[in-house]
Amino acid sequence: MAPDAAVSAPSLIPAETLALVGQRLSEPVTITIDRREAQRYAHAVGDENPLYFDEDAANAAGYRTLLAPPTFVSHAPVPPRSASQLRVDGLYNTGERVRLLVDRMMFGGEEWDFPEPVYVGDVVTAETRLAALDQKDGSKGPFVRVVRETTYTNGEGAVVARARQIGIAR
Repeated sequence: MAPDAAVSAPSLIPAETLALVGQRLSEPVTITIDRREAQRYAHAVGDENPLYFDEDAANAAGYRTLLAPPTFVSHAPVPPRSASQLRVDGLYNTGERVRLLVDRMMFGGEEWDFPEPVYVGDVVTAETRLAALDQKDGSKGPFVRVVRETTYTNGEGAVVARARQIGIAR
């Protein structure tokens, strides 16, 4: 082989994991948006928007009731976990089916869409799918870009939010 010929790294993505692209990663989680929890979240993130706290203000703005802060939908369905469930890389050991031939996973970014408001009292279902997997060559060697997409749907079937989480695995 010529010295300047590219040598590709062995795949970090097992075939059975690649076959999961497009599939649901876990069972959907359904929750009711709780006023107290949504307001605690708003306080915790420093968002004092009256639409989350004052029903008259929400009605005056054209909403049927109080709104929940937009990203609260990602917090609400997550069950509390013990610190003993943390892995070495700081993520929780969830038993997820996405297996890669890597040592660690890092946060690589997140994108959100909010097509409809989320109201206090709404019943919201979160469903996460493996949207994409691809291996890249970086300056420190090969890595895998993992994209999970979670769709949040209200009780009427309308998509209220969509999150695309990007992970970098090395």
